[in-house]
Amino acid sequence: MELTVKLFATFRDGRFEKAQLDYPPGTTLANIVDALRIPRDEIGVMLVMGRHAELEHTPAPGDTVAIFPRIGGG
Repeated sequence: MELTVKLFATFRDGRFEKAQLDYPPGTTLANIVDALRIPRDEIGVMLVMGRHAELEHTPAPGDTVAIFPRIGGG
């Protein structure tokens, strides 16, 4: 299944900003994050089609997945 994956802020370093990627049916957000070698503890928010989603979520073919890092500051 083809998904659009968008990465934000530091997750773009050495990767990409936006890409059309193919994954096998049943792929979860956890599978995508692991394939991109994004440390799970650095994830702030994940959106699928603009809605908050957890690592266990299975996106549908054609969905857009956005992955944002945690934001620090103080």
